[in-house]
Amino acid sequence: MNKEALIGKSYQNFIDGKFENGSQRDMDVFAPETGEVIAKVPLSGKRDLDKAVKSASEAQKAWGDRTLKERIQVFFKFRELLDQNKDQLAELVQLENGKTRGEAMAEVMKGIELTEFACSLPQMVNDEIQEVSKGVECRTTHVPVGLVASITPFNFPCMVPLWTIPNALALGNAMILKPSEQTPLSAGKIGELLKEAGLPDGVLNIVNGDKEMVEAICDHPDITAVSFVGSTRVAKIVYARATSNFKRCVALGGAKNHLIVLPDADEDMAAANIAASMSGCAGQRCMAASAMVAVGQVDHIVKRICEESEKIQAGNNLGSVISKEAQERIERYINEAEAAGAKVLVDGRNAKVAGKENGYYVGPTVIDFVTPDMAIAKEEVFGPVLAIMRTNDLDEAIAIENSSNYGNASSVFTQNGGMANYVMDRVSAGMVGVNIGVPVPREPFPFGGWNESKFGVTDITGKSSIQFWTKLKKRTTKWSADAWTNWMS
Repeated sequence: MNKEALIGKSYQNFIDGKFENGSQRDMDVFAPETGEVIAKVPLSGKRDLDKAVKSASEAQKAWGDRTLKERIQVFFKFRELLDQNKDQLAELVQLENGKTRGEAMAEVMKGIELTEFACSLPQMVNDEIQEVSKGVECRTTHVPVGLVASITPFNFPCMVPLWTIPNALALGNAMILKPSEQTPLSAGKIGELLKEAGLPDGVLNIVNGDKEMVEAICDHPDITAVSFVGSTRVAKIVYARATSNFKRCVALGGAKNHLIVLPDADEDMAAANIAASMSGCAGQRCMAASAMVAVGQVDHIVKRICEESEKIQAGNNLGSVISKEAQERIERYINEAEAAGAKVLVDGRNAKVAGKENGYYVGPTVIDFVTPDMAIAKEEVFGPVLAIMRTNDLDEAIAIENSSNYGNASSVFTQNGGMANYVMDRVSAGMVGVNIGVPVPREPFPFGGWNESKFGVTDITGKSSIQFWTKLKKRTTKWSADAWTNWMS
């Protein structure tokens, strides 16, 4: 991997179609696999945001005046450029985030799928028109919100920006993107490819920064809508601050996803899916299986989960976590659970990878006999850790799931269709599954949880996102003064 070629100018701000340094501080960007510094990212301030907003506001006028079909042409080209550059994008994701090569490529491919969905918007965003009275016509049209912002997390530095960029821009908005300061490289490459695809300068501006930039985006009077993906603690703050400034906002937070396992579950399928869900992307995804509720006698499945987990090796088919602080936090959860009486069946603490001894690794960890009151059972660990709770009653298992403040996802493992429907109807989660560890909907179905996993009334992807990125204009017209009239006209 040629790191120098990958880093280049992509860690800079991207304003009005040009890369430039921010006006304030810099922060080191680390490669989680090795712990080495790979770049510096500007922690920009309000002056940088004002410059980006000015550029975007001016560009949006002409961009929004184009028809949807005209705007979509840029994204047909962008989709092809993503495909042509997928290897480099996957290398960037692996470098800045620590994913395995396969996970990084899967993230890029999902980004391509999201762009393909945006290319289909002309088939979904249709005006409604009706003659409501003789000679009187009513019509609705989708109008861009205007200038919007997207604040994205470290765990999917390519995919999550593409949750918002293609749909928001295709629908006629201009955008300020604020990527995670821990993973700014992929975002810069996305900006570069969009410019190559023909996106007018200023329609997408990328401003790097930390908490100060997030606050400035929430407060800026010219930004009309904000999307956010990150922890629940910060999602609450962003949602409250943005909406208090009269912006529309959808803010996705954290999760504590429960997998309910019944004794009749297919042993091999359940074990493989649960181990992969727990450890995929090093557990750093809001759809990871972090809690399992074992109903009745399922020791045979727990044994197989452990066997599958032991096949997952740090530095081989398991990537690193994002930082030293994350590594220490994850291991602290494991230590505290063990001290409280839980049994560690597979231990991923103190994982080391030859040649990458300074990398941030936690091996797959399976902990049995966790009780619902333990921190590891209630809080988002965001690492490759599965906490197993035991119950003999399905309703009690559902009650454990529903007691969580979160509500992103839940799955049930069973061969009984009636039991599966019983669980799906009763769990308090926005995305549910049967015999699948990561029940993520595919396009055009939207992504979004419930409870403290999401704040706002629309979802962030799919058809639901059309409501967020546009506003309806209602037109009523009458052209004939001689038309028959009644109270409606």
